[in-house]
Amino acid sequence: MLMTRYEPLIFNANFTETSSDGKYVAYRGELTICEGEVADAQGRRKPPTEVLKQVAVLGEGDSLKFLTGSLDTVAQLPDLIARFGADITADTQVVLFVIDATKEMTVEVNGAKMYLIPLSEGMAWNELIDVLALEKSDFKGQSGADKVVTLYKAVCDYKPKFAVVSVDEAAAASNGAKREMWGAV
Repeated sequence: MLMTRYEPLIFNANFTETSSDGKYVAYRGELTICEGEVADAQGRRKPPTEVLKQVAVLGEGDSLKFLTGSLDTVAQLPDLIARFGADITADTQVVLFVIDATKEMTVEVNGAKMYLIPLSEGMAWNELIDVLALEKSDFKGQSGADKVVTLYKAVCDYKPKFAVVSVDEAAAASNGAKREMWGAV
């Protein structure tokens, strides 16, 4: 099962829950992109060096159906693709908000269109709801997992006309602003 494989990457979890129809497993929280170095002889690690923040993930069995969240820099994209790329297929929906991105763009990974949207402030979840023109009433009375399913279904119809760029071109479209995640160490 996909979420079982992702369990070691879960960081600051809000919930992992099965949808009411039993078809999907949803997760909200943060996911580790790059692990911290080993800190002691027992193998405990320091905090991750890179994290996908404000994540919503939807899995169906072993299949990644939906991934959204916030990256600090476009430069983190290759590490994210290295970590999760094997699970991204042509039917995976990916929308990422990127702090240092200067323009909207699309990066193709394994046949999937990965949409990158600049985010100067705000929460990725709320921004995606706004982008998709969803209302509070669309989520009324739903469990956390069912809310992720609702968002996923809306993203399936989302087809923006962003420029298609390579990962390298995407990195060049950043403004270089990097928010320090852990502060001075």
